[in-house]
Amino acid sequence: MSLLKRIEQGQGGSSSGGGQSSGQEGEGSRLSSLQSRRVNAPITSPQAGSYFDLKTRVQNKLLSELDPTMDITRTDEVRRTIQDLFEQILAEENIVLSRPERARLFEQIAAEILGLGPLQPLLEDDTITEVMVNGPKNVYIERKGKLHRVPVTFENNDHVMRVIDRIVAPLGRRIDESSPYVDARLPDGSRVNAVIPPISLVGPTLTIRKFSKNPITVEQIIQFGSITHEAVQFLKACVEARLNILISGGTGSGKTTLLNILSGFIPDDERIITIENAAELQLRQEHVVTLESRPPNIEGRGEITIRDLVINSLRMRPERIIVGECRGGETLDMLQAMNTGHDGSMTTAHANSPRDALSRVETMCLMAGMDLPVRAIREQAASAIDVICQQARMRDGTRKVTHITEVSGMEGDVITMTDLFVFEQTGVEAGKVIGRLRPTGLRPKFMDKIEAAGINLPPSIFGIGERRRY
Repeated sequence: MSLLKRIEQGQGGSSSGGGQSSGQEGEGSRLSSLQSRRVNAPITSPQAGSYFDLKTRVQNKLLSELDPTMDITRTDEVRRTIQDLFEQILAEENIVLSRPERARLFEQIAAEILGLGPLQPLLEDDTITEVMVNGPKNVYIERKGKLHRVPVTFENNDHVMRVIDRIVAPLGRRIDESSPYVDARLPDGSRVNAVIPPISLVGPTLTIRKFSKNPITVEQIIQFGSITHEAVQFLKACVEARLNILISGGTGSGKTTLLNILSGFIPDDERIITIENAAELQLRQEHVVTLESRPPNIEGRGEITIRDLVINSLRMRPERIIVGECRGGETLDMLQAMNTGHDGSMTTAHANSPRDALSRVETMCLMAGMDLPVRAIREQAASAIDVICQQARMRDGTRKVTHITEVSGMEGDVITMTDLFVFEQTGVEAGKVIGRLRPTGLRPKFMDKIEAAGINLPPSIFGIGERRRY
């Protein structure tokens, strides 16, 4: 049994003790604050205390040696410096560790100084799609659509708060008792939400929606069974023909992932404006302007809403406007933009079906505060939105496109819709949902727009002229 394993077993997983509180108090976003409270006790040998004591002593000795004016944003350079000092300290203090033990100790200390502490290994694991911290002792992850608890803990509530502060401080955001929740993002675009007491009764909570380092491709979602090749070919034609697309679905159903993929079909010579609460979209085109909303400052001033950004974007000569998610009054401005020459725009909304999506669009338009009749809003929606793409998270955790629906117009006071592709579930095998997104055999009324763009889709895409495949 390795030395570090024996040390960890000796401490029995306990997270209390004087050595722990002093060991983590010095952590902060700058090295100067990290050094403000350090343990000056000499390091004798690993047997002198628990694994945590060993880590704390080496970590604080290391902090005392680092230059407090060092720019820790230059990660590679700082990491090399930390590595050199780490090896020097172990040699000076005669601490003998095996190569795996030494590497493990260094990675944990480097994560505390440069990364997000205990969460760093979870964020580096590409199989994990979401990280949820419910107080210092309960950490869960999502892997393949299922939740699992992991044996990762923080020292106490203050330790979680320091990690949260490290995330939000570089973005100019704040979180405290007067503003106890915040939306933020990590440098790689992963979305972060944090809630602290007194709103949260279980301690500081942190939810990180991870983004893949390599964005999911069209081929991958087809391979995952989320969509079919025929449906992708149709949606690609819709994007290139500048049709307006609304992606709807529940929380965690994959709306943003699909929006990213569809945005990749936009030609490189078009000017794209993206508008989001926290910048998540990873567009590969060159001509992209990314706008991000801003919460009010500590005096309650300076708030920039999504609606403000949508209105402002109309003065920026956009050819495509992409709103990460419509949640309120900005929906009305988005519809007007789609109706006034900004064809090919896209957005997402929370809804359980295409029909619900239109109802929710109506409701959000009313939130703009305009005293508009419902019929006027419906006419705006019917003429603005061409395609609704419905996503769903299935019982087995997989994400699938369940409907691709055309918004075909108005009949009286009702918006008429035509399902072009519908997911048909044929059963469940070994806990997995079995089914396929199938064409309904109906052609959309906007086919003339697609053909006018020089795109010819074979009738077989819509299930016309050939026997349906099962």
